[in-house]
Amino acid sequence: MRPSERAPDILRPVTLETGVNRYAEGSCLVSFGHTKVLVTASLEERVPPFLRGRGQGWVTAEYGMLPRATHTRGDREAAKGKQSGRSQEIQRLIGRSLRAVTDMKALGERQISVDCDVIQADGGTRTAAITGAWVALRLATRYLLAEGVIKTDPILDQVAAISCGVFDNVPVLDLDYEEDSNAEADANFVLTGAGDIVEIQATGEKRGFTQGEFEALFALARGGITELCSFQRAAVGG
Repeated sequence: MRPSERAPDILRPVTLETGVNRYAEGSCLVSFGHTKVLVTASLEERVPPFLRGRGQGWVTAEYGMLPRATHTRGDREAAKGKQSGRSQEIQRLIGRSLRAVTDMKALGERQISVDCDVIQADGGTRTAAITGAWVALRLATRYLLAEGVIKTDPILDQVAAISCGVFDNVPVLDLDYEEDSNAEADANFVLTGAGDIVEIQATGEKRGFTQGEFEALFALARGGITELCSFQRAAVGG
């Protein structure tokens, strides 16, 4: 039995609340159970130096955890003078995930920066961030279209993410912290709305895991992401 008493294929309660920041072009407060991430998408009339003069845009992401997002207070990374390797790895994953479903030519020479701030962490912060980031990005691009800033919709598809793992020798969907910290194996799946793979991160924690177990995790992820995509569409109004 899972600590949460969920069946193996059941997500935690998911909410995607939009319009939570009055200033950002797009915003979303995403909750996967007790994990909560505030996401904002902001237009910037610039691109990185390597893209100047190429007539295309860029989507990038930043990720961080607030000091009391976990059981004990952590120092702000800004106070340390640099980001942790974990934060850098996660924000690069978020950026890659969003760029996989965005037409950069349609953005023109402008950038959308997506900020993901973890308010409360109970496992799956990166997957919640990716799922909410697409919502914020979708809302931001709709705003740009409505304002005439861009002429062509740059969003090619949805993208969402979910964690899965082998807990007590059973493949399960959407790990919370207790499960994640005790899992024999865990994986993060990032898929498009069409079901294409953007990225899979899979690790044997206490033991190796079999091909059969991996295929079971992948099947769980596909089902979970199908649900998440339906929540995303509802959040942005189709």
